[in-house]
Amino acid sequence: MAGEPAEERREHLFKVLVIGELGVGKTSIIKRYVHQLFSQHYRATIGVDFALKVINWDNQTLRFGNMTRVYYKEAVGAFVVFDVTRGSTFEAITKWKSDLDNKVHLPGGGPIPAILLANKCDQKRENSTQNPTYMDHFCKEHGFVAWFETSAKDNVNIDEAARCLVDNILANSKNFPVEENDVGNVQLDQEPLQAESKSQCC
Repeated sequence: MAGEPAEERREHLFKVLVIGELGVGKTSIIKRYVHQLFSQHYRATIGVDFALKVINWDNQTLRFGNMTRVYYKEAVGAFVVFDVTRGSTFEAITKWKSDLDNKVHLPGGGPIPAILLANKCDQKRENSTQNPTYMDHFCKEHGFVAWFETSAKDNVNIDEAARCLVDNILANSKNFPVEENDVGNVQLDQEPLQAESKSQCC
């Protein structure tokens, strides 16, 4: 209508890292989230792997999540993944988180938000159950904003974990450098969700 400002949609590109030991399911998580696909037959991937996810966040904002593994530069968030059936992959988490914190930072110098994914919960055995209280303490101690049990195969908590990470990225986005074609403030309709742990594997 005349006299009313046209609703403007904004587009932003965010790079998200997916890191962890070989064989923990990083590619499967990316394929499930971006393409809603799962295969038992992914080849082991080494190096950089890119995928693009379009997120319709609200009526004014269109968000892009650029997910990669290994390439840290200019990342604004990260998933650190371990396999719940292989204890050695959990033991390596502190190494991955330390490497992440040393190589990439928010504009203010702090660490980028990172979420811990306890992947392959569809294969979890009784003796491999992660104690939720211990996991909450581990995440607090090592600077993770939350943790989720996930299954790329059964599509458990993949979208929920991504939503939590995007909420944390958006909370930091006001401090990101303004690009030439990205002038002005982005107004969001939704309040950011509180980071929470999802330890249920349905």
